[in-house]
Order: sequence, then structure tokens, then C-alpha cells
Amino acid sequence: MSKKKPTTNRSEMILSAIIDSYIEEGTPIGSKKLASNERFNLSPATIRNVMSDLEELGFIASPHTSSGRIPTPKGYRFFIDSLLQLQPLDQDEYTSIENTVSTLTASNKDLALNVSSTLSNITHLAGIVTVPRKKNNILKEIDFIPLSDRRILAIIVINQKEVENKILQMKRDYTRQELQQSSNYLNQNYSGKSLEFIKKDLLNQLKETSDLAKTLMNNIIDIADDVLKTDDNDDYFVTGESHLMDHDELSDIKRLKALFNAFSEKQELLNILDKSLTTSNIQIFIGEESGYKIFDNCTLITAPYTNDEGSIGVLGVIGPTRMAYQRVIPIVDVTAKLLSKSLKS
Repeated sequence: MSKKKPTTNRSEMILSAIIDSYIEEGTPIGSKKLASNERFNLSPATIRNVMSDLEELGFIASPHTSSGRIPTPKGYRFFIDSLLQLQPLDQDEYTSIENTVSTLTASNKDLALNVSSTLSNITHLAGIVTVPRKKNNILKEIDFIPLSDRRILAIIVINQKEVENKILQMKRDYTRQELQQSSNYLNQNYSGKSLEFIKKDLLNQLKETSDLAKTLMNNIIDIADDVLKTDDNDDYFVTGESHLMDHDELSDIKRLKALFNAFSEKQELLNILDKSLTTSNIQIFIGEESGYKIFDNCTLITAPYTNDEGSIGVLGVIGPTRMAYQRVIPIVDVTAKLLSKSLKS
């Protein structure tokens, strides 16, 4: 047997059987149990020898409390890369994903949240989806409606069909006439322009405006400042975190708390997702492969999704290293492909 990987059908079959059994039952597997498997015509002693070789190679390990063996991240990696047989989605799962990605939503954030929830519901893991990145958010139309307590409702249409509603807390009350003047000015002068360009140009216009017109321009800038902010590029949604509590490997309270904090603080997870954004295939980070200790007991399965301009986001699931890879990988893959298809013109 090679010192890097199993090279015989026998060793590969036994490794596969160990992983299949552990994924299904969650308990260490011994040679006697494997010998009773109808797939093998081997004695417990022969199987013990093969298991000893697999352990020496780092593909399986023995927990402190049992003489049986469980897969290591290295074992899972070889299993996924060389032995795994993927399981097609059933029709109900496919239809659920297809309905989610084809349903028109009011905003990119709603879309990300809905897809994340669907992934979580189907896999019973935590779903994660980044908000679609836009190189240029183009203004189509904007309107302002006065509310009580110095608040304004801003209704902004970007990229032809995406509608966002924002409630702005202002420093003073604005009359309906002032708001109408501001929206008219923005629509007449900036429809078809990017939000980034509009913010810069408004400040330039202010410098060149006569004293008489500066009050109006200041009003426009004050009102438009918050609504023109674009912070989607560093946003994602994680849903179904409670599913992680159902897995013994992640059920430790301290471990869960640290994991949930990582979801909230975002940066570590965003760094992992950014690696997936630049690829075209499924990415699987098993344990320490993520590069962050907080995810050492987890597996992240991710895939980029695209529109006509290229990759604009990443979706996937987070769960324990003991997960049904044969089922979960196709779910992530199909979701990314269906979402990409719906986002292309």
C-alpha cells in the first residue's frame, strides 16, 4: 500500500464502507461489523490489517472512547475526490429550488435570503448565500414620501426592475414639496447613471452652484446620501443555524457559540466565500482546509453563481464533517446552476 493513498480495491472498499457507515450512523466502526457486511468476503483479522494501514496513512482514526474507527478530514477528502457516487435530486427537491430561484423578489437581499432558506430546508444544514454583487447599480427612478418623526420613505428602482424601500431618519422635517423637488432633480438629471457616479457628481454640482440654489442642492444631498449607499458587496445570509445543534459533532455550547459569532462577524466566512467566487466549480472545505480554526469541525460546500457578466455571488451550506456528501453536493451544484440560469437574460 502506498504511503500517500490506498492503492488496492480492497482498501478503498473498506474505507468507503467505514465512511458510509459513519455518515449514516455516527458511531465508530470496528472490524467485526465490517466483516458482517455482505460486500466483503473477508475475515475480521484481514479487515483489521487493512484498517491499521488506513490509520497509519491518516485516513481513519480511533476516538478515545472506542476501539472502532472514524474518518479523518484526510479520509473524507480522498473519499470525495475518488470514491464518492453522487445521488441525483428527487423531483420535489428540484422543483422547490426551481420555484425559489425563478420567483421575482423586490431586492437582491430578498433573493439571497430565500435561496439560503431553501438550501437549509432541503439539506437540514445551515444555508449561506452572498448578496449578488453589482459592478454598477444604475438608477432608473427615485421617489420620496414624508413620514412622521423626521423620517422619509425612499423608493428607489435600480437596474430596471429591482425595487428597494428604505426608511431614512433625517435631522429635520422635510415638506412634501421639498421632497418632490429633490426626486424630480435626481430623476431628470441622473436616471440611467450609476449610484456611485451620482454621489460624486452631486458634490461637484454643489461646489459650482450659486448661493441662491445651494439650499435646494444641500437638501438633495442630505436626502440622497443614505439612499445612494451600496453595501451589498460584503453581505450574506446564513439561515438554519439551529440545524447545526442537531449534530453531535457541533452540539457543544462553546463551539456553537464561537461558530455563530463567526457567522455574525462575517470576515472569516467572507474570506472563504471569496475563494469560491473566483472558481467555476463546486468547492469543498473539509475541517482545517478552510484555513480557520473555528471551522475545523465543519465542512463548507460552496459554488459560485453567475449572470451575463460573470460570477456575482456564492451559495452553499455549512455543516459537520459527517454529512451526506453524495446528497448535499448535487443540491448545492443544481441550486447554483438554476439560480445562474434565472439571472441571465
